[in-house]
Amino acid sequence: MINNRLILAAALTAAAASSVQAASRDYISVVGSSTVYPFATVVAETFGKTTAFKTPKIESTGSGGGLKLFCAGVGVEHPDITNASRRIKSSEVERCASNGVNDIVEVKIGYDGIVIANAKSAPQFNLTRRDLFLALAKKVPNVNGGGELIDNPYKTWQDVNASLPATAIEVLGPPPTSGTRDAFVELAMEGGCKTFDFIKAMKKQDKKTYKGICHSIREDGAFIEAGENDNLIVQKLESNPAALGIFGFSFLDQNADKVQGSIVDNVAPTFEAIADGSYPVSRPLYFYVKKAHVGKIPGIQEFLAEFTSDKAWGEEGYLVDKGMIPMPNQERSQFAADVKGLNILRLAK
Repeated sequence: MINNRLILAAALTAAAASSVQAASRDYISVVGSSTVYPFATVVAETFGKTTAFKTPKIESTGSGGGLKLFCAGVGVEHPDITNASRRIKSSEVERCASNGVNDIVEVKIGYDGIVIANAKSAPQFNLTRRDLFLALAKKVPNVNGGGELIDNPYKTWQDVNASLPATAIEVLGPPPTSGTRDAFVELAMEGGCKTFDFIKAMKKQDKKTYKGICHSIREDGAFIEAGENDNLIVQKLESNPAALGIFGFSFLDQNADKVQGSIVDNVAPTFEAIADGSYPVSRPLYFYVKKAHVGKIPGIQEFLAEFTSDKAWGEEGYLVDKGMIPMPNQERSQFAADVKGLNILRLAK
């Protein structure tokens, strides 16, 4: 009898603790992309100062890491929103659904360029996407021809292209969980990879092998995973002028006194070149909202309204001052309407 009472008391205590925990989540929880992080942070700070709601908690976990946390389930122990510097994958939507996260609102917020930067004290690089592929791919075409792939033999940039400096290839970049990494391998690496006709032909014959060649980064020390903290990469470039670093345009924009972006395929990474699509390594930015949490966690709809307001993401908005490239008016209107109606994401089959 005593044991039963003890068990009942313990259960009631646990239930009360759970209830307090549920009631205590009076702030919005946001995880995800390190690239979107500075934009989400400034919106969160503005939202906290101008409304009666608490400032949302923003964590930089990388796009893949954020979507993993977001898709883990519904409830106060799981994030409400995740930022992403690439679009959600169908496999991630399926993972969400398997954990009861069925209704997801997709919001594209603008565009960003991926820069390959170095210290201002060093010469500016003028690269092609082919140079980037040859410098960083795990396997590259044999210079003797014949359609053979070999382990990457290149040690210096001059080995890759005679017009480049004879400095060792040393590139600081994001880990595989990062949306910046995903976009870099797709836009820059694959862009250079398919300049080789025999590899390009593989795409139709064996897409898996093609992707394995074009998206695999060397692991012999030439590419150094520097974590999700893009500010840390900027600091390391300052202290090591021989190195290059990969990160979003906003970090270049905010650190223009310390680092410079490389020219890629004869186009410099400028605001205008990313906005008009001429800079070849640019991508859209997103965040995803768990509809089941709207109305349960205070302030989500109001936070979304702030993020999608003209004063934030418009052509003269405060996010532009942070380095984000705004979407055209029609696209902004479409996503603003989706947010207002909490329209559910529908991926094309």
